[in-house]
Amino acid sequence: MNSVRRLSLVTDEIHPRHSGALRTAIATQDMKALNAHFGSAKHFAVYDVTRDGWDFVEAVSFDDVSDESGKHRTEGEDRVTPKVNALRGCHLLFCRAIGGPSAARLVSAKIHPIKVGHPEAIEDVLSRTQKMLKTAPPPWLRKVLAQAGVAKKKPFENED
Repeated sequence: MNSVRRLSLVTDEIHPRHSGALRTAIATQDMKALNAHFGSAKHFAVYDVTRDGWDFVEAVSFDDVSDESGKHRTEGEDRVTPKVNALRGCHLLFCRAIGGPSAARLVSAKIHPIKVGHPEAIEDVLSRTQKMLKTAPPPWLRKVLAQAGVAKKKPFENED
């Protein structure tokens, strides 16, 4: 059985939820860096990112993960569904790699997967995401923001 553990911050007057925040998950082995493939991630660090900063929301941890060889065992439980379900409500997922079927399941759940080719500190990922929100977001991010209701979709020239 693949158990899922969550460590969430309580929202209150001191730590309110940000309306209009982009909920961002980061695949990690150590809660310090984006350093895991989707299937092999032991943890997902989840943050709310706004133009002004970011706040930690929760850590989601898994016991049963795949290795990073790209080969998956055929027997046993489905390890993708619990991860997709745990990330519901997120808008973006940053990971080192992800297979096509897993990416399709995330997209069906309205979570946009983003592959990053090298490990990097979680703060760097969040800072880059914040910068994209402050400046002119690329078309793919404008679409995610519009679908998430974080920003109103505006017509842009040359947008696919």
